[in-house]
Amino acid sequence: MPRSARPKAARPARVCHPWPRTVKQARLVQERLRGHVVSRDRLKTVRTVAGIDVGFEKDGRITRAAVVVLDFPSLALREQVLARAPTRFPYVPGYLSFREIPAVLAALAKLTVQPDLLLCDGQGLAHPRRFGLACHLGVLTGMATIGVAKSRLVGVHQRLPDAKGAWVPLRDGAELIGAVVRTRAGVRPLYVSVGHRVSLKTAIRYVLRCTTRYRLPETTRLAHRLASG
Repeated sequence: MPRSARPKAARPARVCHPWPRTVKQARLVQERLRGHVVSRDRLKTVRTVAGIDVGFEKDGRITRAAVVVLDFPSLALREQVLARAPTRFPYVPGYLSFREIPAVLAALAKLTVQPDLLLCDGQGLAHPRRFGLACHLGVLTGMATIGVAKSRLVGVHQRLPDAKGAWVPLRDGAELIGAVVRTRAGVRPLYVSVGHRVSLKTAIRYVLRCTTRYRLPETTRLAHRLASG
């Protein structure tokens, strides 16, 4: 078949919504969009992975978002960008995506390399309304995303073995919402959950493959360093 006649791969669906100004409006967005989350593997071959983190300037009035793109599986740095945007939403636990995502979207728009997978410093499905930052960003962009949080927002779990690579399910009642993952022996675990277009087992695997000798995966660690600089 001639190159010009080859069918193009379908682009992942994206979703838009008006940006809320109140918690009530934000909650309605979460409840409406959580049904768009795809918790099965729908990602292409992963050759690049990205980390996303956010900091603030001018007493919180400016949001500073960092995105780093690494080659996979070498984890060599490929690209890094910063973007700033006015902070448009207050700090409210469970609604951080509405505060952080506008700047993250601005940073993603500056990339010259389109990452195949995003590891987000925040929750995915491990969220009271099953729509944390990783889910929200994935649904808005159509990209494959994973929530990699440093602390637990919701859910319970059994004792986690100390060995690197060990993990146990994170549940809210009878529902599996994520995993508690030991990325390094002797340090606190991470809370990994589905963001969008990735299954939980795949999410765990990529988080561990992106982790070297530190607690955080290289994607998150380098993005945090850039966002905090």
